[in-house]
Amino acid sequence: MSTTPFTRRSLAAFFAAGAAALAIGVPAHAQQRVIHIVVPFGTGAVQDTVARAFNNELGAALNASAIVENRAGAGGTVGAAIVARAPADGNTLILAAASHNIAGFLYSKLSYDPLKDFVGVANVGNAGYVLAVASGMGVSSTADFIKEVRANPGKYNYASAGNGSATHLAMASFLAKAGLQMTHIPTKSTGEAVNEVLAGRVQAVISSSIGVIGFQDDARMKLLASTGQSRSPFLPKLPTVAESGLPGYAFDSWIGLLAPAGTPKAEVDRLNAAANKVLADPAIQERFKRLGVEPRSQSAEEFQKLLRADWDAMGAVVKASGAKVD
Repeated sequence: MSTTPFTRRSLAAFFAAGAAALAIGVPAHAQQRVIHIVVPFGTGAVQDTVARAFNNELGAALNASAIVENRAGAGGTVGAAIVARAPADGNTLILAAASHNIAGFLYSKLSYDPLKDFVGVANVGNAGYVLAVASGMGVSSTADFIKEVRANPGKYNYASAGNGSATHLAMASFLAKAGLQMTHIPTKSTGEAVNEVLAGRVQAVISSSIGVIGFQDDARMKLLASTGQSRSPFLPKLPTVAESGLPGYAFDSWIGLLAPAGTPKAEVDRLNAAANKVLADPAIQERFKRLGVEPRSQSAEEFQKLLRADWDAMGAVVKASGAKVD
């Protein structure tokens, strides 16, 4: 039996072929697409919990890895600015809510335009809000709350997830409509704002439903009313603010994925299709419902129309509240 000896040249060719074979397989895994979902608030915020409820499934639907990154600060504008400057390739998204458009009217100086520098990708849900107070206030209805605060102007404080957040504007517009005075205590997240009320250091908060739904039976806090046009499907026994003390008041929020302006339509449509596929999964719908969020599904074009309409609506809310952040 004869053998053919390896020469230096044949050995080099052998190892080159092996390296080429490895190069075919390894990078396909190592270079898997990574989609960054920026949450412009801290842990406990509604966007954070929603993002983490479906990011893995969204990544799988796109044959990618979708990771959630918290970029909190300045009422969500820090995270929004990061995404506005990101390459328009569909790999960097923001999970935004009403506070995104609010910022365009609330802040006198922004490095980006909330409407023009983004494109709507997918509307994933609608979040309701709840007016909650520290039990130490001794009130049991919206009407009682208004009466107590009106009798003691400047005595009480309210917390929010930060200047410019939806929780800030929801309460600011409530106070403006009711003609009340309270001191604003901004925190870094909805969870922190709620904790301030639970601890009795702050007397009130308008929180996303998820922030307070677990405290319905907590002796430290009293849930007074939901803020939507109609009662929350998650808290059906809770009256609305409008029906329990402040007629005409309503506030809720869309939650959706936005991409930097200029992202190709084909990429936006691909992301939209993947998001809607995930949102059609009953398991994901159940997760959202446990978070107090009603799942939504729209085309990218429909969502963009909603964003434009919300832009006008939030401008009116900010103007009516008189709130401003320099």
